[in-house]
Amino acid sequence: MILIEDIKKPILKEIHLFEERFAAALQSDNPLLSNINEHIGQGTGKQLRPILVILSAKIFGEINKSTIDSAVSLELLHTASLIHDDVVDDTFERRGRKSVNARWNNKIAILAGDNMLSNALYYATKTEKIDILYSISNIGMQLSDGELLQLSNRDQTKITEEEYFNVIRKKTALLFSTCTEVGALSVNASKEELLHLRNYGEYIGIAFQLKDDIFDYYENAHIGKPTGNDIRDGKVTLPLIFALQNAHEKEKEKICHWIKNKDFSQKNIREIMNFAHENGGIRYAEKQMELYKQKAINELATFPQSDIKDALIANAEFIIDRKI
Repeated sequence: MILIEDIKKPILKEIHLFEERFAAALQSDNPLLSNINEHIGQGTGKQLRPILVILSAKIFGEINKSTIDSAVSLELLHTASLIHDDVVDDTFERRGRKSVNARWNNKIAILAGDNMLSNALYYATKTEKIDILYSISNIGMQLSDGELLQLSNRDQTKITEEEYFNVIRKKTALLFSTCTEVGALSVNASKEELLHLRNYGEYIGIAFQLKDDIFDYYENAHIGKPTGNDIRDGKVTLPLIFALQNAHEKEKEKICHWIKNKDFSQKNIREIMNFAHENGGIRYAEKQMELYKQKAINELATFPQSDIKDALIANAEFIIDRKI
């Protein structure tokens, strides 16, 4: 099994530089903001996004200051989006700890997220590269666009596979592709090289979201996150989209009735989870996830063999094998 530590091995020095710069970015002379940022800093995740920025730059040789500032900017932007998401979704736990809105309140969480988003753009300007600033500014718009697009699908039981993929491209995949793009931009990669890395990032981003959506349909004994959350929120993702398309009409009507009426008792949630399994939804989503993983790896074919390329391939494998 691939571990995140294996992927970091060829870039440990660069990750250390990122961590120092990110910790500095969280410093504030505002006591409340300082406490919030300290709380956030103690709950850091796998650092997938800065890893992608650094690997996508180092595949061409040495990284530079713009690479690290880009990584900090995108991690700040990602963290800001999580703070806002927790408010929108009424989520009270993040990575096993209280979310910002749970520990303080929604108003403070929104303002703290806004502050972090502004800080992200500040670090983007520090790269002194207009194409990087444009790319990072664009992802800020697209993330909220994706959230609003998902919320605008009022009858979730009628969402199509095409609409689902459109949402996750904006909500998740574009952030991954921006990481790989700005990493390459920071070291002046060619247009062709940029395209391959941007595609790689998009495909692993889709695979990442598919994995998250599959997690939601398993009991949480071996998964380090709550399950059934999407169902409880009335969100229909690929496992359930496929199952609804292929189930008997009577079964489908019952599930749709629960979703439309938000009848999400624990018993009904378990039954919806079983419905997705029994009607091939999980198997189908897993096949799609494998497909996008392979598409991502194929985008690396033109790059010469190196430990950095191996790490990018391992990253694609890790994303679909992870347990959390």
